[in-house]
Parts: sequence; structure tokens; C-alpha cells
Amino acid sequence: MKKIKKIKIRVNGKIKSIPNDYKVSNLLRDINIPLKKVAIELNQEIIDKKKIDKIILKKNDKIEIVHFIGGG
Repeated sequence: MKKIKKIKIRVNGKIKSIPNDYKVSNLLRDINIPLKKVAIELNQEIIDKKKIDKIILKKNDKIEIVHFIGGG
């Protein structure tokens, strides 16, 4: 059985262990984040939601997920 290599990233300030070749879309699905209601920042740059299936996370990446809250 092949062991899956894990890397560590930081998500909203918390360290998370993920498999190698893990995409931003995998992360959002696994933590159950509705894409329509968030902005995603990778290493202090906002990323285009159309590209989340193509962006592979790397060791020590920092992800910030900001929720939009309606109100007045």
C-alpha cells in the first residue's frame, strides 16, 4: 500500500494537514464552504473562483476564506 504524502497548510490561521496534489476546490468541498458566499485568498492574493480546480496547494500555503454577510 502506497502511503500518501501529506503537507501542512494554514487555513484561517489553523494548521491543516492535506494530501499532496490537493486543490483549492478539494479543500472547499472538504470543509463544506459554499463558494457563492466567500472570497478566497491564497498567500495574500485573492484568487479567481474559476481557477480553484486548477490551483494545487503547496507546503506552507496560507488560505484565508472570508464569508460575505448581508445586512444594512
